[in-house]
Amino acid sequence: MYYRSVLFVPGNRPERFEKAVAADADLVCIDLEDAVGPSEKDEARKHALRYLGEADHKNIGIRINGVQTPDGKGDIQDLIKSDLALPFIMIPKVSDQSEMRKLDDELPSALGVFCPIIESAVGLLNVSDIFSHDRVKLGLFGAVDFSADLDCDLGWDALLYARSVLAVAAAAHNVTVFDVPHINLRDLDDCEKTTRRNKSLGIHARAAIHPAQIERIHAALTPSEAEISQAVKVIAAYQKADGDVALVDGKLIEAPLLKKAQRIMRARK
Repeated sequence: MYYRSVLFVPGNRPERFEKAVAADADLVCIDLEDAVGPSEKDEARKHALRYLGEADHKNIGIRINGVQTPDGKGDIQDLIKSDLALPFIMIPKVSDQSEMRKLDDELPSALGVFCPIIESAVGLLNVSDIFSHDRVKLGLFGAVDFSADLDCDLGWDALLYARSVLAVAAAAHNVTVFDVPHINLRDLDDCEKTTRRNKSLGIHARAAIHPAQIERIHAALTPSEAEISQAVKVIAAYQKADGDVALVDGKLIEAPLLKKAQRIMRARK
């Protein structure tokens, strides 16, 4: 499945759940962690699990609290007892693969694939190993916490290395990695601009914290008509050559270009 976007909705705001679903994001994530204050964690978990048990949607997952925290342990225990079927579970502050293995032992496969959040220096150093776990199919760059861990600027250029490492690890292990949400809700132009910059690195998805960001994320990540037309030509030429040398507009077409063309076709909406 090709995903471009995931929209967060606070777990303590159940009146927003359906609005989030209607926002046209590819995935929706009910957030029990950063968006919920300490005094509301238990109530948010109840709202989320009740809604997930009743909702007839296949694209809604959940972000639990840190697995070492009391709230995270409560999230895990209630999920185990819930009998839910989910597309994914997002796990914050993942630093090594052992956390994925432990959760895989605890959480039934029906609760979905794992989406670890890489938001520390140690997590980035171990990201390839984390992404290599069989149940990890999604990932998220937690740039705000990451920049705090490094004591570096939050600007795009300062985090270029981290994004590049994530893009390489994701490609190596066939993981869809989402970039951090744009934290300035009013600057939709920069949201789209930086999403295009992410795409140039190989990061083809982004998280959002407001429905208005979804349209701009999709605009940045959806292939243009020219890109689609070129991809069609590449695929057709490769198939026609049947293993021989293929040319498009005088240029040699080899397997890597075919792979890129196929990605473009999957990204059409």
